[in-house]
Amino acid sequence: MGLNLNDKKAVVAEVVAQVANAQTLVVAEYRGIEVGDLTVLRKKARESGVYLRVLKNTLARRAVAGTSFEVLSDAMTGPLIYSISEDAVAAAKVLNDFAKTNEKLVLKAGVYSGNVLDKAGVQALASIPSREELLAKLLGVMKAPVSGFAVALGALAKKREAEAA
Repeated sequence: MGLNLNDKKAVVAEVVAQVANAQTLVVAEYRGIEVGDLTVLRKKARESGVYLRVLKNTLARRAVAGTSFEVLSDAMTGPLIYSISEDAVAAAKVLNDFAKTNEKLVLKAGVYSGNVLDKAGVQALASIPSREELLAKLLGVMKAPVSGFAVALGALAKKREAEAA
């Protein structure tokens, strides 16, 4: 059964709210994917903070009209799943990682910072470490000298205790 006008307006409003804060939008064709696999994909998307939804393309075009994502309108054909995220790489990473294990999900296109990405561009964006990964690496780099200093200070304290005894 189709959506009535109020339901369509609600869907468009929901997507407009997601697109307003988004940096990246990626679309993929999901034809033939089993329900259980889609459930796994949705769970991974939620964990990554990605808005993932199957939408009617006409409603998606209305939602992105007047935004930097409007350039993707030409690619909005066929059965598509939309991945939208505030994190620059999360939307691409979720779909790309899932596509590696399920050949029925076909990456189609994406938009990042107003630039249209083809399948290779989406894959390249997905290969960039996420913000959390980069912060963890930075913290590790910052922590290494401090922990090394603490070890050296502990060794010096033990040495002085041994000399005093």
